[in-house]
Amino acid sequence: MLNVLKTRWRQKHRTMAYPGGPAPALSDRFAGRPVIRGECPRGCHACRDECPVDALHPDADLIHLDMGRCLFCRACADACPQGNIVFTHRHQLAAARREDLVASAASPERTEALSMIAHKFFRRSLKLRQVSAGGCNACEADANVLGTPAWDMGRFGIQFVASPRHADGLLITGPVTENMRLALEKTYAAVPEPRIVIACGACAVNGGPFVDHPEVHNGADSQLPVDLYIPGCPPHPLTILDGLLRLLGRPVPTQRPPG
Repeated sequence: MLNVLKTRWRQKHRTMAYPGGPAPALSDRFAGRPVIRGECPRGCHACRDECPVDALHPDADLIHLDMGRCLFCRACADACPQGNIVFTHRHQLAAARREDLVASAASPERTEALSMIAHKFFRRSLKLRQVSAGGCNACEADANVLGTPAWDMGRFGIQFVASPRHADGLLITGPVTENMRLALEKTYAAVPEPRIVIACGACAVNGGPFVDHPEVHNGADSQLPVDLYIPGCPPHPLTILDGLLRLLGRPVPTQRPPG
C-alpha cells in the first residue's frame, strides 16, 4: 500500500484540464466531423460507390453524408475526384436529433445535443447503465476509458453503474441484435423515470455495417426513444464526453481546429 501511495505521489496530477483547458491532442489519423465543399459533376457517384455502408446520397449537385451510418473510413474522401469531402479533426459529433447527423454543405459546425430532461434532472449527477446490445466491444472500450484517471468522467458527476435500478438512463452500444432485444427492453423498463437513452456508435445509431441484417434491429431507436446520438466507429472518448456534457447543458468550448 505504501508503494502505491509513493507511485501516485510521483505521478502527480494526471487528469486533463478539458473542458476548462485545451482538449487532449488527437492523432493525425483521427477522422472527425466531415465538411462538404463545392458542387459535384452531374452523374458522379464515385463517393457513393466506394462507401461500404451507403452513407452518402448525392442529390443533384449536392452531397449528403449520413454520419449516423458513416464508419469514418475516409474511402469517400479518397474517391472524390473534386476533393469535396474532407474529414476534419472536429470531435463534436453528437446530436439530439437523428436527422441532424446528416451533413451537407449547409450544415452547422456543431449540432444541438441538449436534452431538457437531462438538464433539469441530471445536470449535476448522471448515472448510466451501459448495455452492449451486440457490440464488438470497441465503443464499449472507448466509453470505459472515460472512467480512468486521465479523463475522470466522475468529476462531472457522470458515472456508469451496475444496476439499471440505480441508473438515470442507458448508454447503448451495438446494433440491437435479436438475442439482445428483450434484454434491452427489460433493462430500460428497470430504469426509474425520468430516464434518458444514449445511442453510442454507428451500430447503435443506425445498425452500422450490420444494417438491415435479419438478426439486427438497426439501432437503439428501433426499440426505444433516444435522447442523444453519438456517431463513430467507434466514437473517440473525447466525442463521447463532449456529447454527454452538451446533453446535460454543461459548458464546453467550440472546437475550431485548422481544416
